[in-house]
Amino acid sequence: MRKTIIAGNWKMYKNIAEAIELANGIKRELFNLGDERIDTVLCPPFTALRDVSEVISESNILLGAQDVYWEEEGAFTGEVSPGMLKDTGCSFIIIGHSERRQHFSETNTTVNKKLKAVLRNGLTPIVCIGETLSQREEDKTFQVLEDHVLNGLDGILEEEASKIIIAYEPVWAIGTGKTATPQEAQSAHAYIRGLLKKMFNTDISESIRIQYGGSVKPDNIVELMKQRDIDGALVGGASLKIESFSQIVKKACEVSK
Repeated sequence: MRKTIIAGNWKMYKNIAEAIELANGIKRELFNLGDERIDTVLCPPFTALRDVSEVISESNILLGAQDVYWEEEGAFTGEVSPGMLKDTGCSFIIIGHSERRQHFSETNTTVNKKLKAVLRNGLTPIVCIGETLSQREEDKTFQVLEDHVLNGLDGILEEEASKIIIAYEPVWAIGTGKTATPQEAQSAHAYIRGLLKKMFNTDISESIRIQYGGSVKPDNIVELMKQRDIDGALVGGASLKIESFSQIVKKACEVSK
């Protein structure tokens, strides 16, 4: 049985004071929620990682970062290594988000390098994949998913694969208010799991958690979570408000598999 995971990606929002306030509010709302059925992860900006880590230190909430560089150290101005993120308290790292691919020239090659670096450091990668609106309209969804999975996870050993989390994010649904129907999302998730089975084996493919991301809200999380191959959500805008993110976590927990 795969454990549900809800991760909040705060993107480039919240200064330190605001991040502390938000983390405290979420911690308060989820105080009585155990971690047996669900992993709850907060991914604030780099500047707020240490402060948020301190806020959630005595709770069941976990810390994640929004990006990483693949080298351990060196003359790479502006970059942050896996070890540095681990030092702040991070246990999860988002890799290859569509906004990184779109605005910062992220590719399957860089995703692969970052993935291997994260695994080397004993951290849990959340690898983002998904198609654009034009790709979907051209009926290339599965082709894009295959490209992202096979090349992004190239060279990953079987014993490493089960530690990876995949986040399926149809780019056309991110921040637009549009959401793939539960059936559309399930179809994509099932296809991804099939790719993982071909790459590794049935046991590993069934153990890997696959999140859905794309305008997830309290009013659509339940139907999404009822789908066989959807194991959680990577939440954007709704993770920036205490009430909406807490409701998503609580409702996901209620229908966790």
